[in-house]
Amino acid sequence: MAAAVLTGTLFGIIGLRYLFVPESAARTFGVPGRPAGHELYYIIGLRNLWLAALAIGLAALRQWHGLALWFATGTAVCFADALIAANSTAKVPQVAFHLVCGLGWTLLATVAWRRASKGR
Repeated sequence: MAAAVLTGTLFGIIGLRYLFVPESAARTFGVPGRPAGHELYYIIGLRNLWLAALAIGLAALRQWHGLALWFATGTAVCFADALIAANSTAKVPQVAFHLVCGLGWTLLATVAWRRASKGR
């Protein structure tokens, strides 16, 4: 349990660093401050694959509370992505996509939490 909390805290600190000092964080990670190639896309792709495997694993193990928490935190990410898209391109389809995903993930978090509560 302590290792999980420590690991989560470490990932949180890394995430905050990427939000507040992104170029420095990127250089520490081994990516130039302003990637010239596809490094950033590869990082995002690998993180998405890892998160997908986590969701599939939680569902396969019937860890509904964990899956509900996964969806709930994903909801916050979807809405934050909508804000980022609105501020960077302001294109309605991209912003709407993230908003709809956030609403969908809210629904999925609720369903997973209810399923966990029924299993008690």
